[in-house]
Amino acid sequence: MDKPSLNIVRAADIAAHAQEFSHPWNPQSLMRGTQLARGVGLKRTGVNFMRVPPGKESFVYHSHRYEEEWIYVLSGSATARIDGTEYPVGPGDFIGFPTPSVAHLLRNTGSEDLVYLAGGENREFEIAEFPTLRRRMVRTGDQVAIYDDADAKAFGPL
Repeated sequence: MDKPSLNIVRAADIAAHAQEFSHPWNPQSLMRGTQLARGVGLKRTGVNFMRVPPGKESFVYHSHRYEEEWIYVLSGSATARIDGTEYPVGPGDFIGFPTPSVAHLLRNTGSEDLVYLAGGENREFEIAEFPTLRRRMVRTGDQVAIYDDADAKAFGPL
C-alpha cells in the first residue's frame, strides 16, 4: 500500500472534496470544483478541477490586472466570451490570459457537464475588473474591497 503523501491529491479525494458554488453577481453561475493546488500546500499558484452544468456559466465576466489565468478543457463544450467576442471551445482546447488580461467567461453550451482545469497566480495584491457591472475589486492579502466605477475620482496630476 502507498504511504500517504501531502504532495498528492488522490482522484477519490478530488471528487469527495468538491464544493458547489456560484458567483453572487451572476445568476447563471454554477460550478462544482476542487482546489487541487491548495490540497498539496501550493500558495503562489492555483489549480482547480471544475465542472459547470449544461446552460450554466463559470463565474462572472471579469479580467485581471496582475494575476495570469488559464483554462484547459477536458470534456464537454462551451462558449468562451473573451474581450466581447464568443468562441466555441471543447476538449483539448487551452485558453490563457496574460496580464493585464481581457475580460472573459465560460458558458456551458453542451448537453453534458463542462469539465476543465483552471489555474493561475495567487499574488499578494490583485485588481479584478467587472466591465459589464462597472465594478472593480482590489485585494490585498485577505482583505477585499469592491468599488463602483461611478465612485472613482481622478487623482493627479502627479
